[in-house]
Amino acid sequence: MTADASAAEDGSETFALDDGVARDVLAEALRTGGDFAEVYAEQRRGRSLRLDDGKGEDLTSGRDRGAGVRVLRGRQTAYAFTNVLTRDGLLEAARVAAAGVAGGARTQVADLVERRPPLTHPAAKDPLGADRASLVAIVKEADDAARSVSGDVRQVTVSWADSRQQVYLVNSEGHRSVEERVRTRLVAQVVAARDGVIQTGFEGPGAAVGMELLDRHPPGAVGRVAAERAVLMLDAEPAPAGEMAVVLAPGSGGVLFHEACGHGMEADIVAKGASVYAGRRGERIGTQLLTGVDDATDPGAWGSFGFDDEGTPAQRTVLFDRGVCTDYLSDRLRAAELGVPRSGNGRRQSYAHLPIPRMTNSYILAGADDPAEIVRGIKRGLYCDALGGGQVDPASGDFVFGVDQAHLIADGEITRPVRGANLVGDGPTVIGRITAVGADFDVRQGICGKDGQAVPAGLGNPTLLISRITVGGTAS
Repeated sequence: MTADASAAEDGSETFALDDGVARDVLAEALRTGGDFAEVYAEQRRGRSLRLDDGKGEDLTSGRDRGAGVRVLRGRQTAYAFTNVLTRDGLLEAARVAAAGVAGGARTQVADLVERRPPLTHPAAKDPLGADRASLVAIVKEADDAARSVSGDVRQVTVSWADSRQQVYLVNSEGHRSVEERVRTRLVAQVVAARDGVIQTGFEGPGAAVGMELLDRHPPGAVGRVAAERAVLMLDAEPAPAGEMAVVLAPGSGGVLFHEACGHGMEADIVAKGASVYAGRRGERIGTQLLTGVDDATDPGAWGSFGFDDEGTPAQRTVLFDRGVCTDYLSDRLRAAELGVPRSGNGRRQSYAHLPIPRMTNSYILAGADDPAEIVRGIKRGLYCDALGGGQVDPASGDFVFGVDQAHLIADGEITRPVRGANLVGDGPTVIGRITAVGADFDVRQGICGKDGQAVPAGLGNPTLLISRITVGGTAS
């Protein structure tokens, strides 16, 4: 076999292709005149366990491995992938990819030199070392805690997922790297009902760590938080409608920055002219209080890694510096097209996908304002404890976001809960109306979808005050 697994110093296995074969594959890929060739190979092992309303404790596990061969010539791209990691299988993929481009002089493959990631995110407690009984105990603990919150809890679903991904990447410029990525996540979803009113609650911490995730997020706490959110909203009144001040709780507003700003900063969208932020580098768009980054170097964060899926080292990219649009999130192709440095945001779902510009951990950084004072200064407004899903048009920045949990703010105090609220606006206008940024900070985790690919993405923000935004509600 061409794919090898050798023992590393920590006792784990290191997955790699034979370097001699890799060079031959790169040479074959360049045979028709490509400028650049790359082999991305991976081995992935994942497990999941779901407890649905106290039933179904089956542990599902899977292993997948394969490789993709990419050839570039100018803006031409050709790609082929295979799960047959033999010399013949890889050469056949290279021939298929090579057939997709045609050029002139043949590019030579440089000597392969091992590159080490600038940082790693090791798992202190290997999740794959936990057996089925241990994982069942985890999801049952979360389930029991959720049900103990109230007799109004009607349904509880708890799921555990872990994965270990080993990536081997070589390219015709001589890059060779091997990286291991471990991620774990625990999710609790709760349905509560009373007098015909049905509400849901969610909590889903995850990180690029092992079982130590549970040290920060005990299963019982995860279950209780989800249940408390669902039960609280049973007593909520319909949300008001109109333009008002809105406070986003720490962590909860990260999804708004991710969707309304982050996607529009991805270089493929910018290069197409389909982003409201295209051509606006150096322009002040947000208030001076706003600094927003995309940070793949945050230790152990959900969207972090050592190298992106093109072999570019992980970076912390400033998107807005005190309100000024400063940079875009780029991969190899779009960086060349826009004439900017690669930012390390070339990501792919698996070896069966091409890399495209994607966010990693998108954060609004903490400021200096006291979160309690932010609320005390508001006569009438809405405090958003948790945002839900939404729709965004990157070309205009227009968005509509659902609010999963919110409270009214009256005379400087957070008062009764309300439900059914939506936030309506556009990214540039909203970040221009941020008038207070808290000294606190929190994160959430999500799975970001784009062009048919899903990747882990972290979200983070401090307490934020948006001076005016349209709230859609159902109160008369």
